[in-house]
Amino acid sequence: MRFNFLKKIIFLLLPLLSLGQERQEIEIEYAPFMSFEESKPDATILTRDKSNQVYIKHKGIDMWCNEAVYYGKQDFIEAYGEVRIKQGDSLDMTSKYVEYSGKTQLAYASGDVVLVDANSKLYTDVLYFDRIKQQAFYNQRGKVVSDSSGTITSTRGHYYVNSKKYQFNNNVKLVNPEYVIDTDRLDFYTTSAHAFLYGPTTINSESSLIYCERGFYNTNKDTGYFIKNSKIDYDERTVEGDSIYFDRNRNFASATNNIKVTDTLNNSTVKGHYAEVFKAKDSVFITKRALAITKRENDSIYIHSDTLMITGPPEARIIRGFYNAKMYKSDLSGKADSIHINQKTGLTQLINFYNNNDEDPFTKRRYPVLWHHENQITGDSIHLISNSKTETLDSLKVFQNAFVISKDSLGSGFNQIKGKRLNGLFESNELHIIDVIKNSESIYYLRDSDNELVGIDKSKSAAIRIWVSENKIDELRKINQIGGKTYPDSDFPENERLLKGFEWREEERPRSVEDLFKDDPELELPIIKGLDAQSTEASFFDASLMRRVKAASKKSTNDSSSKFELENKAARNIPELRNKKD
Repeated sequence: MRFNFLKKIIFLLLPLLSLGQERQEIEIEYAPFMSFEESKPDATILTRDKSNQVYIKHKGIDMWCNEAVYYGKQDFIEAYGEVRIKQGDSLDMTSKYVEYSGKTQLAYASGDVVLVDANSKLYTDVLYFDRIKQQAFYNQRGKVVSDSSGTITSTRGHYYVNSKKYQFNNNVKLVNPEYVIDTDRLDFYTTSAHAFLYGPTTINSESSLIYCERGFYNTNKDTGYFIKNSKIDYDERTVEGDSIYFDRNRNFASATNNIKVTDTLNNSTVKGHYAEVFKAKDSVFITKRALAITKRENDSIYIHSDTLMITGPPEARIIRGFYNAKMYKSDLSGKADSIHINQKTGLTQLINFYNNNDEDPFTKRRYPVLWHHENQITGDSIHLISNSKTETLDSLKVFQNAFVISKDSLGSGFNQIKGKRLNGLFESNELHIIDVIKNSESIYYLRDSDNELVGIDKSKSAAIRIWVSENKIDELRKINQIGGKTYPDSDFPENERLLKGFEWREEERPRSVEDLFKDDPELELPIIKGLDAQSTEASFFDASLMRRVKAASKKSTNDSSSKFELENKAARNIPELRNKKD
């Protein structure tokens, strides 16, 4: 009875309050007590009882509060104490205080504001809600809690009800038990838990630090996609690329185009255009112009192949280059099917792979090859051993079919030594002693102190030892020589000037870093797609809203002026108007 009686009174009063205008849209569904105050002559004060709150409706929203001040002329209501606004199943908001205009359909909430949708909760001190655009906005810092993502805070934020999207701006921080995201702007969809990142962004966790200036992160699946200056720091390893895919659950990342993987502990870098990184396995797979660079104090070593694999913990890295592998440093270069480097032991292996087709007499077998200054060294496999502490070359081993060739310093002939195996010792990174073991053969051009050709020596022996200084042979000693002869140049038969198996491979030798790539096919890089550039932040108080406010703020007298009547309740909490004077 109380409800119906009060409603009838209000309906009778509203035409008087509105001075002949049609009844306003705001409806008072339940208000047990009604009063008036002299200080508010155009307002009706509505108060709850012990059982129920004041209940108000307007065009699809329901509002409850402990006390309300209703301005019938302006179709405006102020709600106090445990205020709740509910819009169907899409939105539920609570606060200490709300102002709502039936003309503009703009709500202003303050004091412990909580806005709830199906997948998140927004906490802030002041919130604007435009029912026409179905947007909420805060500019005095807010916090959103999502079951999938964690907690997101920012100085300013928009919420788009229809798309279930938040747009966070300024000092944005997402805190998850596994990671923390800091960014300039974050667009977050509560239904899919997808986050779009714009501006300088970091994603920090115990196992990695990610940086990008545009990116996407699926907070539900813990996967991400990052472009524009993107990189991932894994302990002592940094991965950079035009685009990076990241899977936190698998400890996996892949990168595409202009990739650089830096190992700070081992002072090495790997480059290419496609890479996969498995952190848990301490491994990196990289291809498309793959290049590994190991920096040394005086001279870096470059390894190139179709595919590079780097495995092992930082203190025991292993680099493997597969398919047409090449290496280069200023005084040493090589080529093989595969090059393996163990950075802990200092062992570098040059290996070629053979199959049954190699027995075909018409198939020419290719051996790995090493060039040291002007010496070409080949064999079934070649091992270089370095001192990992001093970073200097220690020794050289060639297994099976060892063959050393160098051009005669002045003539057109070739000095040649071959045998079953070869052992070499380095001194200050220069070959100092060479031992050729078993079934040794040699052709050597003898010159005097004036570099005049004395003769050409050809012989066989059980072994040969060579002493080298300044990259020239000082002494050659044959052990258990089996025949041999020194010929004058004119008497040396042309068909005996090359030992069996001789192959001069100078055209294959890389003499610069660029030469490592000269045999590679033309490279076509994929076009990076997937993330649009950051759109301009839309103003909440845009032209359409301001036109509604202006229309609601017109004087209700015969004055048709369109000036803002700033004492009008509908306009007083809009930032653009708050400090203006009529």
